[in-house]
Amino acid sequence: MQKEWSLEFGGRDLVIESGALAKQANGSVLVRYGESVILVTATMDDPRPGMDFFPLMVNYEERLYSAGKIPGGFIKREGRPSEAATLTSRLIDRPLRPLFPEGMRDDVQIIATVLSVDNDNPPDIAAMIGASAALCISDIPFDGPIGGVKVGMVEDEFVINPTLEQQEESPLDLIVAGNEAGVMMVESAADEVKEEQLLDAIEFGHQEIKKVISLQEEIVAEIGKEKETDIRLAVYEDEDVEAEVKEYVGEQIKEALQITDKLERNQQLDKIRTETKEHFAEKFSETEDAEHKNKVVKSTLGDLKKQAIRSLVIEEGIRIDGRQKDEVRPIWCKVGLLPRTHGSGVFTRGETQALTVATLGAVGDEQILDGLEDADSKRYMHHYNFPSFSVGETGPIRGPGRREIGHGALGEKALKPMIPDYDEFPYTIRVVSEVLESNGSTSQASICGSTLALMDAGVPIKKPVAGIAMGLMKEGDQLAILTDIQGIEDFNGDMDFKVAGTEDGVTALQMDIKIDGVSKEILAEALEQAKIGRLHILEEMSKAISEPRDHLSPYAPNIITMEIDPDKIRDVIGPGGKTIKKIVEVTGAKLDIDDDGTVVIAAEDQASGFEAQEMVNKITEDVEVGKIYEGEVKKTTHYGAFVEVLPGKDGLLHISEMADHHVKKVEDLMEEGDEVTVKVTGIDDKDRINLSRKDALAELENEED
Repeated sequence: MQKEWSLEFGGRDLVIESGALAKQANGSVLVRYGESVILVTATMDDPRPGMDFFPLMVNYEERLYSAGKIPGGFIKREGRPSEAATLTSRLIDRPLRPLFPEGMRDDVQIIATVLSVDNDNPPDIAAMIGASAALCISDIPFDGPIGGVKVGMVEDEFVINPTLEQQEESPLDLIVAGNEAGVMMVESAADEVKEEQLLDAIEFGHQEIKKVISLQEEIVAEIGKEKETDIRLAVYEDEDVEAEVKEYVGEQIKEALQITDKLERNQQLDKIRTETKEHFAEKFSETEDAEHKNKVVKSTLGDLKKQAIRSLVIEEGIRIDGRQKDEVRPIWCKVGLLPRTHGSGVFTRGETQALTVATLGAVGDEQILDGLEDADSKRYMHHYNFPSFSVGETGPIRGPGRREIGHGALGEKALKPMIPDYDEFPYTIRVVSEVLESNGSTSQASICGSTLALMDAGVPIKKPVAGIAMGLMKEGDQLAILTDIQGIEDFNGDMDFKVAGTEDGVTALQMDIKIDGVSKEILAEALEQAKIGRLHILEEMSKAISEPRDHLSPYAPNIITMEIDPDKIRDVIGPGGKTIKKIVEVTGAKLDIDDDGTVVIAAEDQASGFEAQEMVNKITEDVEVGKIYEGEVKKTTHYGAFVEVLPGKDGLLHISEMADHHVKKVEDLMEEGDEVTVKVTGIDDKDRINLSRKDALAELENEED
């Protein structure tokens, strides 16, 4: 039986329906927000053999028919997910994942299918709310509900789920997700927004989220199923075994964790784990429940490591590498590493290193977007690669996964506000960050490396951007906020808080919280600590390059925009396109001419671009009386020669004006194809040009004297 529930959400009706569609799923809802309609289903299956992690899969499925579009290309049907769809899947996954039972191994899949899209009413937020609702009414164990909301800022006032028009005016694009207790996830792009404004926006969004949570609680009370209890939990407990392992290991793990070098530390930890597991495997080999006890040993070792890390940081104030809580690892930067690329930068922070390469292209190199986005293309692209050698491992080389796409998008958000407008810098820009070493915060290192590469390429970015990852460890009333976290601190901490920006404000923020009870005061302290760290990093980066180069690489394409008199467009094109074809043939450049006289020249290198520009200048230039030109003899007669002083503009060089002595025959001095120096001595009322070689030579000789 179909039922529906609704509330006013950001000035529009949010409607959740259930009971009519996809009834064989464990839970399904149809979410309507404006004219955006999303079907969200949640299903669960038995765990796969050998599964040692929670296999949650979230799929945000775009259907182009939802926006009245037919897919491009030959196949004419949707293929692999677009980047936007992949990012939305990650967005939904992040606040949901921590709310499943610890150790759960059953397969859970959430599919959000976009059936109708109205970009003024964000389908991604509706899908996130639908995912929570579908899980909550199902029998799948889930400690929800959660809600999500977009926050914009128009004329210094916060706006819930801004329309496209409002978003264009807003310097803030913030997504907040959370439960009744607090915020669990934040994703933001901003144009140098102050930290205080961000905090207020997050709080504003969380108040709206509570309304959505109340609606879902109402739905669960009416149609919610009883939660399944027969699920696979990979939680292995045995108090006696745990006590034995703890006694056997003693302080070894704590001592190993204080080794500063990552590889050496990991080797020592691996040695302790191996010796401990072998010791107890032999001890339990004759017992009936040996397999269970060995799993308890493995689980206890992980717990001891986590406890030791947190104890060192929270109680003793000791970080694994010996730093203070607010201290950034040593930084080393270099630009111009690669001679043939358009720009390159290496950013190293501790044992994390990113090499970024910037490439400039013409307008035609923009990325075409074939999805549900309102935009058709984009001219700035930021890509991120994470090869296995960066952590000293082997692995297959595949296309970018969700992590790579997510980190690339975060870097793009961070730098996009600082990219110059097309009118100022008419290039398509792509940066690619290659992670060469990884020990935490690689996404932020890629942002720093990209800033260096863009400045090395001569891109006139408005201001340098740096990124830093913050962490939190909290036990009761004790807490530690950590600047520039390493991978091990991230994995064992309670918050991953990435902040990127300039010296004047935040341009991107991404936050995931694993615990309840992170107050606004804690977030404020973390943001302030992040700002101090960011300013320090920017200062270190400036030692390598402080401002964009004033020239482009000689290997970069040359894109020149120039204005000509619209009446002279026909001269540049020439009869039957003859003139413009010649420019293309000689220089290899491409020319686009608008009706208003705007000429865009795109050449593969600097020299070709300037050559094409000079040819256009000569074609559109007016011949000046008294000016000296280098011209080409086009035709000779018995009384003189016709010399082309500018493209398409010939003048008569009379035989009497060829030299300061008597010339019997023109052919004695010049013939067709010769280059000659001439001076324009006059232009009559019929635009006929008179030239003199002897006056030009005399004038040049006087200048030399």
